[in-house]
Amino acid sequence: MQHSPLDSAHRSLDAKMVPFGGWDMPLSYPAGTLEEHRLCRTDAVAFDVSHLGTVRVEGADALETLQRTLTNDLNKIQPGRAQYTHLLDPETASVVDDIIVWWVAPEVFDVMPNASNTEGVRSALAAAATGAELSINETTPMRAVIAIQGPNARQKLAAVLPEAATVGRFCVQAFSFEGEDCIAAGTGYTGEDGVECAVPITVAKAFWDLVMSAGVSPAGLGARDTLRLEAGLPLHGHELGHGVTTLNAQLGWVVSWDKGDFIGREALEQQRSNGVSPLMYGLKTEGRRPPRADQQVLRDGVVIGELSSGNFSPTLGYGIALAFLDPTVQVGDRVEIDQRGTLVAAEVVKLPFLSNT
Repeated sequence: MQHSPLDSAHRSLDAKMVPFGGWDMPLSYPAGTLEEHRLCRTDAVAFDVSHLGTVRVEGADALETLQRTLTNDLNKIQPGRAQYTHLLDPETASVVDDIIVWWVAPEVFDVMPNASNTEGVRSALAAAATGAELSINETTPMRAVIAIQGPNARQKLAAVLPEAATVGRFCVQAFSFEGEDCIAAGTGYTGEDGVECAVPITVAKAFWDLVMSAGVSPAGLGARDTLRLEAGLPLHGHELGHGVTTLNAQLGWVVSWDKGDFIGREALEQQRSNGVSPLMYGLKTEGRRPPRADQQVLRDGVVIGELSSGNFSPTLGYGIALAFLDPTVQVGDRVEIDQRGTLVAAEVVKLPFLSNT
């Protein structure tokens, strides 16, 4: 079990710690998940997301190697920007991982995989880089990543760290804290505006304490999950992973078909030609009973798919879910969710359920 550089800070705040992706991370603090969720929607919270990986790709051939490896086209952006992208399985086109790339400098990229997938992403990049002029190094143990999110996040961060607070949405910029080089990105996973900051472990605790002193509240992985679900954002292992392609998840916008070859392209093209089934949809229920992953979805008494994620939406006040369903389903269709033997009415809705970005 790995521990965040901020582990002692979380324990001093009486956080409830749980294992997640091989890391011991805070699930919630004494205020509770519902209150942490509310504060992110109305004010500002900070998440420790140091369990996310960082792979530094640097050198003259870094851009070309990333282009051959990942689905999206980095030529659509430029240094100082961030991009969401996928790494696919070469045989099945299943999403091995969904990734944010921070383009830090002309020949410097920070590739940000999910917690348990870092080594697989690093290995895929290394395989694609054979003979290339670049270095590929995991830098996860050298830094902490703190996500400050919410409608007041930038205002509160600006009071103590104005250099970090000014980064634009999906932009990346360097800043200094206590003499150390840090990186801020206008990214997040909540459906709210915010900033994610990568800081060296030597100053991580001081950085966290300064953010707390600005009136930002701590929030754990429980609130992060309900927030991302309201925003209709996929979670690897639920909406993405083995047997699920980018097209199944209705995320085709992260695939650049006109940029040339990338890992898994041939398999994904074959799926596109043959027809994509199932497809990911959003569902809402009429009551407060939370739908859950793996529950079956029925239409006219016939099973047409199952839920991949589900919960009660604290903001909307009813149950919401993501589900993989028959591609004949349309927004507005009425269906039923089998919740432990009880059929609960639901409606197919357009995603996201809620977003303020």
